[in-house]
Amino acid sequence: MQKNILVIYYSQTGQLEDIVKNVAKPFESNTEEYNVTYYNIQLKQDFAFPWSSDVFFDTFPESYLQIPSEILPPSEEVLNKKYDLIIFGYQVWYLTPSIPIISFLKSGYAENMLKDTPVVTISATRNMWMLSQEKLKVYLKEMKSKLVGNIALVDRHDNYTSVLTILRWLTTGQKEKSGMLPAAGVSDEEITGSVKYGEVIERHFKNNDLDNLQPDLIQNGAVEIRPFLVRVEKVGNKIFTIWSNLIIKKKEKRPLLIKFFKVYLMAAIWVISPIVLVLHLLTTPIFWFKRQKQKKYLQGINLK
Repeated sequence: MQKNILVIYYSQTGQLEDIVKNVAKPFESNTEEYNVTYYNIQLKQDFAFPWSSDVFFDTFPESYLQIPSEILPPSEEVLNKKYDLIIFGYQVWYLTPSIPIISFLKSGYAENMLKDTPVVTISATRNMWMLSQEKLKVYLKEMKSKLVGNIALVDRHDNYTSVLTILRWLTTGQKEKSGMLPAAGVSDEEITGSVKYGEVIERHFKNNDLDNLQPDLIQNGAVEIRPFLVRVEKVGNKIFTIWSNLIIKKKEKRPLLIKFFKVYLMAAIWVISPIVLVLHLLTTPIFWFKRQKQKKYLQGINLK
C-alpha cells in the first residue's frame, strides 16, 4: 500500500520550490511505495515579485505580528487525503515565517492536514531563521503535529554581503552575480545537493525510525548555527515588537513611521550589528558553555 507524502511550500522566486522538489525526489522516484502530492500555498492577493521598495518595507508590521491574509482553498486532491509524512517548506520575512505561511497556518485548512502527522520543515533564508523556527514549532505543537526533522539552508556569504545581494534580488529580480557582488541566496550547488536530505528522510521513514532523523540530518550538514546571528535575532525581535505595534496602532502616521523604520533598519544592519558582533566576541569566553547548549537546542526539533 502506497504511503502518502505531502509537500507544502510557498515560493516567490522559485528557490524554495527547487529545494523542496529536490528533497522529495527519493520519494518521487519510488512510485510503488509513495504517492507524492504538492501544495503550493497561494494568497488571494499575492505579493508581486520583484518587490517595490515601498511594498517591501510596508509589509513589515503585518509580517512580524503574524497577521494573516486570505489564501485560496487547497484543491480537493490535497484536502481529501490522509498523509503519512509532510515536507513543509517556508521562508522567513522579518524574523518570522512569511505572511503566506502564517496565512495557511491560520486558515483552518492547516490543522486538518497537519494533525497527528510527522512533519519535516525546510527553510531557505539569507541567514537568520533560528527564532522563526521556534515560532513555527509553536504552531505545529498547537495543531498536534509532530516535528521530526528540520533543514535550514542559507546564504553562506558574510552577513553584510548577503544584505546587499538579497536587496538586489528582491527589488530587481537579479539573483546572478554582478560586479563585485556574488549571486544571492542559497548556492546552486546546495540546491542541487539537497536531494541528499531527501535520501536521509526517506531512509528513516522507510525504516520507521523518524525519532532518530534529526541527528542524521545534522550530521549531513542540514543545520548550521551561528551564535552571533542568534544574538542579533534576539535583539531584533525585541526591537521589531516595538516598531510593529507602534506602526499598527498609529494608523494615521503609518507612511511616516514606515519611512523611519526603513532608516532605522539600515542603521541597525550597518551600525548596530557590528557593535553587537564586537560585544559577542568579547563575551565569548564568558558565555561559551551557554552558547554551546543553545546551539545544540536550536539544531534540534524540541520546543522549550
